[in-house]
Amino acid sequence: MRQWTQAAIVGMGALGMMYGERIAERLGIEVVCFVADEERTRRYQQMGFVVNGDTRHFAIRENKEMEPVDLVIVAVKGTGLLAALDVMAPCVGPDTTIISVLNGISSEEIIGERFGREKVICCIAQGMDAVKFGGVLNYSRFGELRIGILKENASGEGGTEKEQEIAQQERLQALEDFLDRAGIPYVVEADIRYRLWGKFMLNVGVNQTCMAYETNYGGALAAGEAYDTMIGAMREVICLANAKGVQLTEKDMEEYIELLKTLSPEGMPSMRQDGIAHRLSEVEMFSGTVKKMAARHGLQVPVNDWLYERICKMEREYTPALPEEKK
Repeated sequence: MRQWTQAAIVGMGALGMMYGERIAERLGIEVVCFVADEERTRRYQQMGFVVNGDTRHFAIRENKEMEPVDLVIVAVKGTGLLAALDVMAPCVGPDTTIISVLNGISSEEIIGERFGREKVICCIAQGMDAVKFGGVLNYSRFGELRIGILKENASGEGGTEKEQEIAQQERLQALEDFLDRAGIPYVVEADIRYRLWGKFMLNVGVNQTCMAYETNYGGALAAGEAYDTMIGAMREVICLANAKGVQLTEKDMEEYIELLKTLSPEGMPSMRQDGIAHRLSEVEMFSGTVKKMAARHGLQVPVNDWLYERICKMEREYTPALPEEKK
C-alpha cells in the first residue's frame, strides 16, 4: 500500500480548520494545504488564525496552482458544495480519494457523480464542539470520524465487481493509515448508511433547534419547548429512515442525546453559528430534505415543517438580499 503524503482541504470553517491544524501539527505543514478560489485565497492569506488560543499558520493555495493529491477533505457548508466541486477539480486525479465532512446525507452522492463514486469514502464527523468566528477556532472535544464504504461506491469504472471492491478497500486502508499518522480518531463502520442516517437524525434535531430557538447545546437539552421540538424532529427522521429500509430506533436517538450531553453546554452547532453571523444556513439539507423525502413516502412531518418555515423566515429577515441569494 502506497502511503499518502499530500492532502488538500476545501473549506476553512470550524471542521476544515480543526482537521488542517491537526494534520499540519502531526505530519507537517507541507503535507496539507487549504484550497480556494482566487478571491478566497487572497482573503485567507491576509487573515490571522488562532486555535484554542495559539497562533497557527497554514498553507493556502489557489486552486489553479494545484495538481492531484492523495486525499481531498471537503469541509464546506452544504450551501457551498456545488461551488466547491469546481474549486477542488484540479486536486482530483485517478488515484485521489475524497471524504466529505458535510452534514446531511447527499454530499457523497453529489461528489461521486462529479468525480466518480469509487473515489468517495463515506465519512461522518461527530462528537466535536468546535466553534469558529473569523479566524479564531475553539474546541474542547475533537470528536471522531466514522468511515466506511457504500456498496454502490465500490462499482466504479473498469474491472470486475470484485476488483472494484478490492480497490475501494485499498483506498479505505490508505485512509486509515493517514488518519492514524495524523492523530485523527476514527471508527470504521460495517454499515455506513445506518450511521449516515443516525447523524442526519441528530443534525435535523439539534442543529435546527439551536437555530430556531437561538440557543446552544445546553438550551436545546433543557426541559421545555426547544427540547420537545428537537426530539420531535428526530422521531420524524426515524420514521422516514424506516420507510427507506434503514433501521433507526428510539435507542439510537437516546444514544445521540447522551452524546450531546458530553459537549460543552455553551457550545453550538454550525447552523446556530450561521444564524449569529446572518449567513444562509443548511436548512434545505435538513428539514428541506426531510420534507421532500417524506412527501414521496406519504409521511407527515409537522415538526420539520415548522422548523423549515421558522428558519426560512429568520433568514429572510437578515437583509433584503438574502431571499434572492437563496434561489
